[in-house]
Amino acid sequence: MKTFFFVALTVLLLLLCEGNTNDGGDRTYTNPVIELSLPDPTIIKAGDGYFYLYATEDIAYTPIFQSKDLMNWKQVGAAFTEETRPSWEPKGGVWAPDINYINGQYVLYYSMSVWGGVETCGIGVAVSGSPEGPFTDLGPLFRSNTIGVTNSIDQFYIEDQGKKHLVWGSFNGIYCIELEEDGLAIKPDVEKVRIAGTATEGSYIHKRGGYYYLFGSTGTCCEGAKSTYTTVVGRSENLFGPYVDKKGESMMENHYEILIQGNTRFAGTGHNAEIVSDDEGNDWIFYHAYLRDHPKKGRVLLMDRIHWENDWPKVLNQTPSSKAKAPTFH
Repeated sequence: MKTFFFVALTVLLLLLCEGNTNDGGDRTYTNPVIELSLPDPTIIKAGDGYFYLYATEDIAYTPIFQSKDLMNWKQVGAAFTEETRPSWEPKGGVWAPDINYINGQYVLYYSMSVWGGVETCGIGVAVSGSPEGPFTDLGPLFRSNTIGVTNSIDQFYIEDQGKKHLVWGSFNGIYCIELEEDGLAIKPDVEKVRIAGTATEGSYIHKRGGYYYLFGSTGTCCEGAKSTYTTVVGRSENLFGPYVDKKGESMMENHYEILIQGNTRFAGTGHNAEIVSDDEGNDWIFYHAYLRDHPKKGRVLLMDRIHWENDWPKVLNQTPSSKAKAPTFH
């Protein structure tokens, strides 16, 4: 009987140590972190200590996942229901959410479009008192044909020097504009500023030290195993640019540095979320990709560590890891 109990306990401990777990040692995780279709992820660490991740509606109306350690995630709901989801673009999908905490509430910016609807697509905003939702839609901030930017999608919110801004755009240029103090409207009488050329979409700006880093995705996003999406980056000493590559050549002229590209296992590595840190200050980036062997699973969720070399971000081998050392949380 004692032998049986010892064996059972040993098996149980082994099971608990398998998979995406981390106890502060040399634990590892595997990609994809979530093998579900979760395109265009966005992430935030909420006041309750949990990370919350949102994605383009596919498996739900803007699904919401929760995690303590960036590796083990559970779905806790969706931002919208069939009845509450935005409807101002007829037959449009809710794409590329961007989650933020502004003035005491959770503010979710989103793109709404149909394929090919580059003139009427646009960017909307919704709010909630909780990171788990539900979110109340407040409608569009603007559309392509009202802001004067063809294919106005893939927005990102950033605060800088006491001002609030929205960055957005696609392969017709990347733009930035100032928002009202509550983040819920464009500030009156301000002009949009173009900050990058026609090579990227899925923009995200990360401030670190004396530099602003403009991340984007170039190539094709959505052709399964044939997708060429590649995550790229440039940097600037100013929010509004100029953003340049390591040679000093401008992103306005479609120059950049490659951060993550496909490999034999993954294709279409792009549209990264915000960079987040673990308890030891290591930086991590989430993004989507197709499994080359199983592209019908959609754009699954991947995670990799960002290393910083000479004030430039780097992912090892410039490709997704299959297995790597896990983030550290105490």
